[in-house]
Amino acid sequence: MQQQKIKISSAVIWISSLFLGILSSVPQLASHAFNWQEAVVNSAITAAFSVIMWYLNIYMLNQNSGKRRQNISYSRLMVILAFGMVVMFGLAWIQQLILSHINFGPTMLMIEVRGILINLVCYMFLTLLQNNYAGQQVQLELEKVKSDNLGAQYELLKQQVNPHFLFNSLNTLKSMVETHDAESVDFIMKLSDFYRFTLESRKLDLITVQEEMKIIDSYIFLQKARFGEGITLTNELSNEVSKTLIPPFTLQLLVENCIKHNIVSQSKPLHIKIYNFENKLIIENPIQKKMTVEDSLGIGLDNVKMRYKHLVEQEIEINSDEKIFQIKLPFIHEYHHY
Repeated sequence: MQQQKIKISSAVIWISSLFLGILSSVPQLASHAFNWQEAVVNSAITAAFSVIMWYLNIYMLNQNSGKRRQNISYSRLMVILAFGMVVMFGLAWIQQLILSHINFGPTMLMIEVRGILINLVCYMFLTLLQNNYAGQQVQLELEKVKSDNLGAQYELLKQQVNPHFLFNSLNTLKSMVETHDAESVDFIMKLSDFYRFTLESRKLDLITVQEEMKIIDSYIFLQKARFGEGITLTNELSNEVSKTLIPPFTLQLLVENCIKHNIVSQSKPLHIKIYNFENKLIIENPIQKKMTVEDSLGIGLDNVKMRYKHLVEQEIEINSDEKIFQIKLPFIHEYHHY
């Protein structure tokens, strides 16, 4: 990355130089033997030196703008100070020509010290400004990398579907076909719908809750073919909530998470409930822990957390009291992510 060149307004350079020139004559103003001619010449010399040093420092610092620096270049500082002393010597000589009655020796020493101080102030200010530019550019680069990384992660998250589900579904379909089950055709249609939803939703960041519930309906139908009455789902969402937005497959992943971690059987059915309360979409189930948990790809709950964090910068809420496991999702009414 090429470091941005320093740009200082001409007004800032000239006004600050005039200010330094006037400031340099303040001791003379306080003197009993005040000489306005000396004060004007002294101010003019100081202001002229300040202008020259502004432009010299800007030029020297911009010569190496292609290299990122976060510290002071002492070699460059020495060159600038040496050049500044030569310039100030020339200006002091001009002052001596104008004010020939002034003793050149002590005046020269005073002017050189003043010149070094002005030079140092200009150099340090511009170096600080340059480092600030560099810091801002680094920060912008980091933000861009972070944004690109989050975008890539999100695209990956959208494409994660548990292959175990497909494997189990195909096994269930095989059994249904072998036994000439009357619902085989419906099962194939629902499986087709589910994967059609999967392909279509990958293009979207958010869909309506109503569309998400269509995915859930197909998913539960497929699971019922496997578990029978061992699994039930109750949908108590209001019409208003159905119009809100949700990341695709959020509820499907959470329902899948319920099945993965809990006993699902005819003797001990798993009842999953989806409803809304206090501006939250809630999915809950009784805790019926399995003795052994199915192999997990770790894409369920973490996937949902990361997508909400990436899209709307909100956290989901997880509650468990050893009897009921509950996940609360914040409503998304509008989406303005850029």
